[in-house]
Amino acid sequence: MNGIIIINKPIKNTSHDIVYKIKKIVKEKVGHTGTLDPMAEGVLPILVGEATKCSKYLINHDKTYIVELELGKRTDTLDSEGKVLEEKQVDSNILEKENVESVLNTFLGEQKQIPPMYSAIKVKGKKLYEYARKGENVEIAPRNITIYDIQLLDVDIKEKKILFEVSCSKGTYIRSLCEDIAKKLGTIGYMTKLKRTKVGDFKIEDSVSIEEFEKNPTKYIIPLEKIFKENESISLTDKKLELFLNGVKLKENKQDGVYKIYNNNLFIGTGTVKEKILKRDIIIKE
Repeated sequence: MNGIIIINKPIKNTSHDIVYKIKKIVKEKVGHTGTLDPMAEGVLPILVGEATKCSKYLINHDKTYIVELELGKRTDTLDSEGKVLEEKQVDSNILEKENVESVLNTFLGEQKQIPPMYSAIKVKGKKLYEYARKGENVEIAPRNITIYDIQLLDVDIKEKKILFEVSCSKGTYIRSLCEDIAKKLGTIGYMTKLKRTKVGDFKIEDSVSIEEFEKNPTKYIIPLEKIFKENESISLTDKKLELFLNGVKLKENKQDGVYKIYNNNLFIGTGTVKEKILKRDIIIKE
């Protein structure tokens, strides 16, 4: 079994939990294309079998989230799992729809973002959350991110909550974005809910629960061939295929890139071309 499953991860499960559960069902190698926090739910692409090798092509995908931000409180983790560090009165004028939309729009485009202390980013060989748990301060370098779209969905004035949808680049921390939005609104805030609705071309409406997947695993496996549907193909003769599978580099007059490899109309896997040289990449049929 080789391919990708689009799992709809439930709240309170870690990405590792999901990998473990899928592995027990399929009895194959299993991996994922990027973690989703335990408090978050939504799209989690799971790689099975030889498809685990295509993670390198999927980890840079853009993502879309639906986010709930509560104003008037700040936590150490920037989300609802942390300890409340500060509380502040929120003027109702701040939550006027036009004001919130205006502030959200200022985040569109390329920008630098400082990741949260409670994250797995390494500084001097240690993860940031290790410093945070010991109360140690460390300088965090800002990262380049891009916000492609951000839309206000709802404002709850009574609960002081904002619901918005954001499409962003890899490496964007939504918890940090929530804190920055609150600051620009003139107050403090933290992320209370997070739902990932899209990763690259993988959408929430195409996802499946663990329970559904377990009932009929083969039904929900997306073949590797389909994942690379937009890539060009190269057809190899029996002789060239044998050389290719043995790791021999072949001359191929193609542009640099990843190609689907076929033999007698049978999908073999992928190969990469660099400077007119083709070599094996991900093989699902030897």
